[in-house]
Formats: sequence, C-alpha cells, structure tokens
Amino acid sequence: MSADHARPQQHEEDLGDQTQQEQSAYRDELAVQLDSFLAVQSEAMSGVSRDVAPLMDAITGLVTGGKRLRALLCYWGWRGAGGSRLGREAVQAGVALELFQGAALIHDDIIDRSDIRRGGPSVHRRFGQLHRDRGWALDEERFGQAAAILTGDLCLSFSEEAFTAIGPAAASGTAARRIFNTMRAEVMAGQYLDILEEVAGPSRPRGEAVAAAANVIRYKSAKYSTEHPLGIGGALAGADATLLAAYSRFSLPLGEAFQLRDDVLGVFGDPQTTGKPAGDDLREGKRTVLVAFALERATAQGGALLERSLGRQDLGDDDVERLRGVISESGALAATEDLIEGLSGRAFDALDDLHLPVDVRAALRSLGLSAVQRAA
Repeated sequence: MSADHARPQQHEEDLGDQTQQEQSAYRDELAVQLDSFLAVQSEAMSGVSRDVAPLMDAITGLVTGGKRLRALLCYWGWRGAGGSRLGREAVQAGVALELFQGAALIHDDIIDRSDIRRGGPSVHRRFGQLHRDRGWALDEERFGQAAAILTGDLCLSFSEEAFTAIGPAAASGTAARRIFNTMRAEVMAGQYLDILEEVAGPSRPRGEAVAAAANVIRYKSAKYSTEHPLGIGGALAGADATLLAAYSRFSLPLGEAFQLRDDVLGVFGDPQTTGKPAGDDLREGKRTVLVAFALERATAQGGALLERSLGRQDLGDDDVERLRGVISESGALAATEDLIEGLSGRAFDALDDLHLPVDVRAALRSLGLSAVQRAA
C-alpha cells in the first residue's frame, strides 16, 4: 500500500465540513426512520401478545447505535451514482441493511456460541437470563437459543419488509433487488462454509487451508459488509453496469481487508475495544486466514498446540497468550497484516480510478480507512 493510503489522514474528522454534516444528517435520519419502523412493528407485535416484547427489545437494542458502515456505504454509493442528498430510498435501504446486519449478528452469535456482543450479553444469553430470572421450567440454554433464532428470523423478516418499502426502485427485476437477494443468500452460504471449515478443516491439506478461509471471508462477510451495500445504493440511484463493476473493484478487497482486520482483533484485540473476550475466536475454533497461516508455518510443536486448542471453551488467559505467541512467531500475524495492506492498497487504488464527486470519494476513503485501521 502506498504511503498516501497508509496514513490515517482521511477519517471522518478530516472530511470537509459539508460532507461531514451530510454524513451526520444521514445518520440522524436513518436513526429516526429505524426507530419509527421498529415502533410500528412493536405496536403490531403487542397485538399478538405482550409476551413478545422481549423479541422486539432485543432487536431494538442490537440495531441502536453502531458504526453504520453498511448503511453509509449504501448512502455514498447512492450519491456517487447521482442520487439526491438524503434521498428517501437511500435512507430506507439503510434501515433494511441495519436490520439485516442485526439478524446476521444474532444468528452468528448462536452458531459461534458467543456470550458477548458489543460489550453486553448476546441475544441468546439475554433470553437465557430471562428464563433464569423468571424461574421457568425446562432447559434454560435451549430456550435461549430457540428464542434468539426466532428473534433473528423476525429481524430478517423486518429487513425484507423495509427494503420492499423503498418502492419501484427496489421492485422485483431491478438491479437493487437482485443485489439485495444475492447478498442474503451469500451470507447464509458463507456461514455454512464457516461452520464446515471448523469441522472439516483439520482434515484439509494444509496447502488448501488459507484459500478455504479466504473464501469464507469473501462470502460470509466481505460481500455483505461492503460490496453489496455500496452496489445497492448505486443501483437504487440508477448506476449502470460499468459503475457497479467499478464500485466492486473498490469495495470487495476493502471488505476482505475489513474482515481480516476483524480476525486479527478476534485473537489479539483488547476486550475494552472489541467488546468481546480476549482470544474469543480461538475458543470458538475459528479457522480464519490468520489461523490457517499459523498452522501452515508454525513449528510442529506449535502447530500441534494450536490444533489441539482450537474450539476449547475452557481456554484461559494464559492459554490464549501462549497461542498468540505461536501465531506471532510463525509469521502468520505479519503475513495477515501484509495481506490487509495489499488488499487495502488495491481498494484505494480502485477508488482513485473512480470518477466520483470529490465529497463522495472523500467519504468512501474515510469509511474504508476506518474499516481497515481499527486499533487492537
């Protein structure tokens, strides 16, 4: 990555005043419309039963706040294709993307057996606590997981409803609808590839492990985190195939670098920053690119220790520290950082080649740098 790309000089605080104000105004309008949408849904659900309220509370808590990366990429994709300032379609698409993200997080935490999300209990743990607090019958964990699955499904349903409400620009047969549908299907396939790698990965030839992990990154995370949101925004504003392809040349490598950074933080991150316990990805048995590099490059002893330790829920802080040492000493951390740098460079080079208004390019650069330069 060139020096211009490497310097964290284009973050939001460095955007021009007008661009920063526009981005803040979009965030504010998105929050208003998301709150309004959820209020309507809560009212409807209260007509079913007041006992359904915890599902709505869980969804509302999860989609309130956050960085809004996907929604903001959608908005600037819209603006880059000629969409109007704070256009209704772009705001409504942002609502749908935030709800889709919420559903994905709920289901992901169940699959990964994650107890913590954004510094608090994950949704299935919140329902388990509700079961415990009320002294209900039968199994607490089963209730928590079942209730969270249904909450995630409900959130996914809301996402579809919100996207459909955009109107003709998101109707069946449009480019925006095609991208939205593809995004949802690919995430499910990517999630399956992720859990498949956890169980099939140990028997995979070492030379194939990095490629398999990279494929998981692409379909589970990168496409729905960056590529598809940017494309949806562009398509809603009438972007042609040439512009959408150019958007992808920027956003797909950016999304892959974003997830690689997340994987590094999943092992080496500070819990105060990440909101999750140190080394949580190791306890979950995640066969990320970082781990795949380590298994390929570590000493026989270090590789065996890492292989034995992946997926062990009882790993303590000392265990995590030893595994961090194995990963670092193998060169896997450096290799992953090099990969992040290379992908980031490709993304920002592609952004430089895009014929976009200056404010749109600055906003996309700022979002991109924030995504790949998160501190540990």
